[in-house]
Amino acid sequence: MKKVWIIFLIAGGIATLTRCNKADVFPDDGYDSRLSGGAATVFDATSKAFTHPISGMSARNLQFHELGDAQFEQTFVSAPAPVNSGLGPVFNNVSCISCHHNDGKGTPTAGFNNSSLLIRLSLPGKDANNGPLPIPGFGSQLQDKSVFSSMPEAQVNISYTDVPVTYPDGTVVTLRKPSYQLVNPYIPLPATYELSPRMAPPVFGVGLLQAIPESTILSFADPDDLNGDGISGRPNYVYNDVTKTTDLGRFGLKANVDDLAHQVAFAFQQDMGVTNYIEPQESTEGQLQYDKLSDDPELPDSIINSVIFYVKSLAVPARRNVTDPDVKAGEQLFAQISCAKCHIPTIQTGVDLSLPQISNQRIHPYTDLLLHDMGEGLGDGRPDFLATGTEWRTMPLWGIGLFPKTNGTPFYLHDGRARTIEEAILWHGGEAENAKQQYMNLNKTDRDKILKFLNSL
Repeated sequence: MKKVWIIFLIAGGIATLTRCNKADVFPDDGYDSRLSGGAATVFDATSKAFTHPISGMSARNLQFHELGDAQFEQTFVSAPAPVNSGLGPVFNNVSCISCHHNDGKGTPTAGFNNSSLLIRLSLPGKDANNGPLPIPGFGSQLQDKSVFSSMPEAQVNISYTDVPVTYPDGTVVTLRKPSYQLVNPYIPLPATYELSPRMAPPVFGVGLLQAIPESTILSFADPDDLNGDGISGRPNYVYNDVTKTTDLGRFGLKANVDDLAHQVAFAFQQDMGVTNYIEPQESTEGQLQYDKLSDDPELPDSIINSVIFYVKSLAVPARRNVTDPDVKAGEQLFAQISCAKCHIPTIQTGVDLSLPQISNQRIHPYTDLLLHDMGEGLGDGRPDFLATGTEWRTMPLWGIGLFPKTNGTPFYLHDGRARTIEEAILWHGGEAENAKQQYMNLNKTDRDKILKFLNSL
């Protein structure tokens, strides 16, 4: 009898230990608020803050990351060449790092070696996969440089008009409104076309953004504004030409790319003219500049895969000054005036078996990865899959306070028109108009607290 009782106690104990219970919510004060990327956070506030690999990777993964890092900085040359062959015939720049300075944002100039601004083009209408309709002879992206003996598709002239904005307290801030003109096209442009300037965004932390479950992103959406707050974020769905499926877009300034592989492959093919196994056709196919060489794909599979892994495994810089009373007050005001409804502060990533360091991480990207109507002031008039001409993906804000160090001269928004974070806020319209007005109605002390908070990210 005693033996039976012992067995019963052991069985009961096992049942108690293995019973499926819902985990308790981990208290917020148990987290270090500096860890913007969870375990994928790096403590560096220098100009190289965006360039570090995620710590704790295996020796193999770290070696693969370093290979991708080297290729990210390589300069490509025109074919035939024994190393880094395949540039052109037309292109926007000669290397990844030339646009993504220090793995961060770019420079909104055109035609120069350090230029990070490109122009997307299309005809009115949609292609067979609901995407932008390419322009014959130009495609969907303007290449403003060329190799010897070829012709750039056109040059881009940028001019700015001053736009003064006056706060209720009388403070005046001067914004600059850009205007774009395409000149010297190698063949005539159609009478009607759509143009969208896009400045190179940062590439750090994108592995974590890819690891966010689709269900989480969709949970932020409110396309019909059922809660009546004036904010109706919605997902973009884009065509994947490899899988032949329509997938959730989460990369690109209009959430017009579904995964990192396509983001990197399209940049090689369009920005540099370097073909690869994901995008094997020359961007100039069917154009006068087509090189007619039988060397596609030009980029070895191992090279493009290493660059994909490189950007996937870049760490996120830690927040700074998190205990500063003004920073903490600014964070509360940021939420109070509804900025945090689109710039979601905290998200949990899912599982990525290839890189455990980005799995199940509590991260602070300050984005919902959804499309929002930002008003006519920021509109480009060019639809991109489901995105309209006034919709943009919510910009992740992590690292924004370090742009002056990583870029030298910081630029903000999709086309770099804003020279300060304050200017970027004042350009907000559409769904963000109410939040902007609340910001403008604050006294200068409180506005400065919000800016101080944003500079801590």
